[in-house]
Amino acid sequence: MLTTSQKMLVLNCSTKLQSLEHMLMKYFPESLKVYGAVLNINRGNPFKKEVVVDSWPEFKAVITRRQRQAESDDLDPFTNAYAVFYKDLQAYWALLENPETINWEQVFQIQGLQDGLFEVSKAVAGPKLVDVKQSSFQMVIHPDPDALPEVKLKLNPAPRLASLDVSHASLLNETWSRGGSEQCRKYLVNLICCFPSVCVLDENGSPVSWGLTDQFATMIHGYTLPEHRRKGYSRLIATTLAKKLHSRGFPAQGNVLEDNLPSITLLKSMNAQFLPCPFVRLTHTPFQFLAASNL
Repeated sequence: MLTTSQKMLVLNCSTKLQSLEHMLMKYFPESLKVYGAVLNINRGNPFKKEVVVDSWPEFKAVITRRQRQAESDDLDPFTNAYAVFYKDLQAYWALLENPETINWEQVFQIQGLQDGLFEVSKAVAGPKLVDVKQSSFQMVIHPDPDALPEVKLKLNPAPRLASLDVSHASLLNETWSRGGSEQCRKYLVNLICCFPSVCVLDENGSPVSWGLTDQFATMIHGYTLPEHRRKGYSRLIATTLAKKLHSRGFPAQGNVLEDNLPSITLLKSMNAQFLPCPFVRLTHTPFQFLAASNL
């Protein structure tokens, strides 16, 4: 597909960003990732994000990204993450081609809920010598978390609920399927500082089950230590975090691997809505970083 040079606009005006928030609601569920990022921007912008569009107010493509002046690590695909939504695939393609939109010298992610994202990334990334890997998940949302019944566990002592602390980041990094790197640990520290989280603490004050929220207002890394499973902690964490997000005006959204049957069963029992559009995460890695990782 041929593209023409596409102008790029950064939306810095708070009035325009509020308008964009309301506009995106008309395009649920495909716009949910961008919508979550814009919500965070409009509520203090703790993660230092900004919004790029092809035009305004009649935009055809929108991308959220890390502010250019914010500190970044070229090897950090977690913080260097973009959410995208388009009304016109050609407009999105052209915006991606604009050299001012994306920093192609970094490892980064593109996240979205629409078809065609992988093909566009492959086409644009190839000539730039950037590798693209795709991961796909089922996207879910709790339509009305406040309607969920209160979870009462018959345990002695009763579970002690709290928010995660930055001292817990190393444990989360070790247990996350995407974790294990120093970049991931620092990212988790940032998430814990910026966004809602919930955990169950043991008698020593250490978390045994938890869930947290990312820069796109998505519930992520729901996890219970193996020796503490089958006690109802996962339901308690998911329900509490969903209600916390909902009380702040955020959608209670999350994603799950298609073969994660325990989590899917839990979500279905909570009447979570499985969305028709898959969540796609595209990891872009410049060839020089691939070569370094293979040494």
